[in-house]
Amino acid sequence: MDLLRFSTAGSVDDGKSTLIGRLLYDSKAIFEDQLEAVEEASAARGDPSVDLALLTDGLRAEREQGITIDVAYRYTATPRRKFIIADTPGHIQYTRNMVTGASTAELAIILVDARKGVLTQSKRHSFIASLLQIPHIVVAVNKMDLVGYSEARYQEIVADYRAFAAKLNVRDIVYIPISALHGDNIVSQSENMPWYHGATLLHHLETVNIGAGRNNVDFRLPIQYVIRANGAADMDFRGFAGQIVSGRIAVGEEVVALPAGIRSRVAGIQRGDESCERAVAGDGVVITLEDEIDISRGDMLVRVRNLPHSSNQIDATLCWMSEEPMKIEGAVAGNFSGQWYWLQQSTRRVRASVQELNYRINVDTMHREDAQTLQLNEIGRGQIVTTEPLFFDSYQINRATGSFILIDPHTNNTVAAGMIRDRARRVSELVQKQEERDRPAVRTARSSNVVWEPVAVTRPMREEQNGHGAAVLWFTGLSGSGKSTVAKALEQRLFALGVRTFSLDGDNVRHGLNSDLGFGAAARTENIRRVAEVARLAFEHGNIVLCTFISPYAADREAARVLAPEGSFWELFVKCDVEICKERDPKGLYERAERGEIPNFTGVSAPYEEPLQPEMVLETDRHSADELAQQIMEALTQAGIVPGGDS
Repeated sequence: MDLLRFSTAGSVDDGKSTLIGRLLYDSKAIFEDQLEAVEEASAARGDPSVDLALLTDGLRAEREQGITIDVAYRYTATPRRKFIIADTPGHIQYTRNMVTGASTAELAIILVDARKGVLTQSKRHSFIASLLQIPHIVVAVNKMDLVGYSEARYQEIVADYRAFAAKLNVRDIVYIPISALHGDNIVSQSENMPWYHGATLLHHLETVNIGAGRNNVDFRLPIQYVIRANGAADMDFRGFAGQIVSGRIAVGEEVVALPAGIRSRVAGIQRGDESCERAVAGDGVVITLEDEIDISRGDMLVRVRNLPHSSNQIDATLCWMSEEPMKIEGAVAGNFSGQWYWLQQSTRRVRASVQELNYRINVDTMHREDAQTLQLNEIGRGQIVTTEPLFFDSYQINRATGSFILIDPHTNNTVAAGMIRDRARRVSELVQKQEERDRPAVRTARSSNVVWEPVAVTRPMREEQNGHGAAVLWFTGLSGSGKSTVAKALEQRLFALGVRTFSLDGDNVRHGLNSDLGFGAAARTENIRRVAEVARLAFEHGNIVLCTFISPYAADREAARVLAPEGSFWELFVKCDVEICKERDPKGLYERAERGEIPNFTGVSAPYEEPLQPEMVLETDRHSADELAQQIMEALTQAGIVPGGDS
């Protein structure tokens, strides 16, 4: 059964603990003795009714003050999914606790009091959620009962939040009007809000696509422990234990041990008491290698052709969590003269110093401010140097290897949480563009004549002339899910902004370029391979390429992805219940496939492998094509691919 980790956040007294209590109560996930204890505590405080917030407010100070101070974790489950819930504090004083609770979440619920609207702390927590790369946000407009269940008030808050969210790097935001106190739209549809036709909160939590923020491509195994032989029968045994934090691995694959850089092959994988042929992210494993290699705790096993970055200088976003301000030493790597910290990244710990603070982020306005240091709960960007190299990916593509904490060596307190930025790629792209602007052609003199030797027109040059970036938007989903409909609605918006587009879909390639192909597994792979090559050519000419194909196999989509630079290929999972796809089917293809008239039909007689880590999930059975097209436009604008403006 799937596991979803989610956190709650918002301003003080927005009802976060009450919401979780209501969710647990209405889904029958609390025991009788727990309910009795809450009833007694509510009566002792003189509450007019049972205060469900007491189910999560466990500290005495929390119950006395009626606020959340520490992070409270609760476990629950429904027949469809398991949940780990982090109830995080709303008060600005405890922002660091909110960061802790949300750091492992795949979904964040931002509560907004319907009476007060979008407050500063709501924005603060939303910004932190975007920094932490939480892929899904639910904006729960709470206390609708106190505004008469007004649709107008709800729409006003949604409009305010959307205006603010345009500045954030969040691609999936869902809005739900609720009353946590009375249970409206928590588990059951509210009769008080007949104007709301979306999902209840629990239904959304049970059906939201999880794994969107996970990296299932880059194999990373930080070594936690080396297991040696403990008996005569296995004196030669040497296993490397740890949790796979991203990617997957199989017996026989070639790996390299970092920092030694020595190669070997996987001889065996032990998961618990069983041997297995392969393992994936999240699995705790013991791996044995074909060769004797000196590996210890803090080292990392990765694939030979898929290496992380290695450096002792990193560019990071820092959330300061200590009451003592940040100490900046201006140190040279490996030569610390004063204050230093332990930097803990996965299982690796090295000495580190903050070399420079670039700026502090004003989380209320999103503006960058000059600062000499960071104080408690402040967020900024800084440069860090370490005594030994780190092996990392940017946080944007791998939360596990792109994050770290700083620890005070004297108190052993965690003073900061950090997210590594992909600085090298950004700088190299800027340098390349500047060189191309400065050298559009080479001029040589021959006697009195001037001869031009033009250089090739490159994609960055075309992007600069077009006024927008290039990208490949790959819409994948079942037949009838609405891929083409959403893509056409998006293309209309792009066209209105003067953006150059190029469309590819099953109809316009199956009748021409790929008319010689059938629909078997091998033919489908070749179909996608040809389409991906055409998409690459159109992309290199500065277009935003819209590809709408069922493309049922994950390996084929991944092969298409690698043809475009990192960040330029967006996999858009058009998600729709298969029964709704059948209802939409105007040609009766599903009915014919079920009668056996169409062999190898995806969703009936052929499999569809859902994306595990798409850039966006587009739920067409819950949102209109125009709404989804607008979401994509906002995401493209936030990514800097298309210019801002009315769309």
